[in-house]
Amino acid sequence: MLRHLCKATQHRFHFLHNPMKLQRGAMHSRNKQAMEFIARGWSALKEVDRVIDYADLNDRRLIPLLLTAKENFELALEADNLNTHARYWLSRLHLKYHVPGACKAIGAALLVEAADMGDADAQYELVCRLRAKHDIIRAEQQAFCYLEKAVDQLHPGALYLLGIMHLTGEWVKKDIDLAIWCFHRASDKGHAGAAIAYGSLLLKGAKVPDSINKFSLKRAGPSKKTKIDDADPIELAKRQFEIAAKAGCDLGLIWLQRLSETENVQSD
Repeated sequence: MLRHLCKATQHRFHFLHNPMKLQRGAMHSRNKQAMEFIARGWSALKEVDRVIDYADLNDRRLIPLLLTAKENFELALEADNLNTHARYWLSRLHLKYHVPGACKAIGAALLVEAADMGDADAQYELVCRLRAKHDIIRAEQQAFCYLEKAVDQLHPGALYLLGIMHLTGEWVKKDIDLAIWCFHRASDKGHAGAAIAYGSLLLKGAKVPDSINKFSLKRAGPSKKTKIDDADPIELAKRQFEIAAKAGCDLGLIWLQRLSETENVQSD
């Protein structure tokens, strides 16, 4: 009994005199608390998004929800000042919503901070805002820099946007293979726009690049050795439209209906 108490005391003494363990424990606690605040704020904001299309932007019934979201995102930053998600969502609140006390300058500063700290959602959002400044070359350079960082993290929106750029030749060299690769990776993550673009290119006769075949074969393992480009392009396109439809995109359903009608006509 005495030996057990001595060991417990030694363990407690060792923990209290190990600053790294204490620091990691404190960081974990702050991060957990911040994520709880973010979850509450996000829940309030989702409720606003659900009804905002059926209400006026300045509808007073939305103000309690907006204030709840704002308060929780601010509390999340107080709990963990390094939390990039809290910065991103608070920036969206300032930039997009008519919340009392909203400030565009504060929203922009928070968005840039979150992007510089590595938040992929913030980087993509910043790209979209910088991309709107067509006449500023520096803005384009900054936007592409943030876009590359978001793509490195496989952000579906960033992958889709880079695919569009390679498809049209905007800011980069026109390259259909790279565009298809971007659409393929974004579609794998459930991006409806990328799935529609990918399926449409397949129907127009675009070939699946070797890079996608190698990636798919490596991921499938030795049991499945069938290349994507060996499959029927219509079936491949149909899979993409199904992904879009599953994501809630009406255009995916329209394409599936057209393919079904075409198959019925051919069978007759």
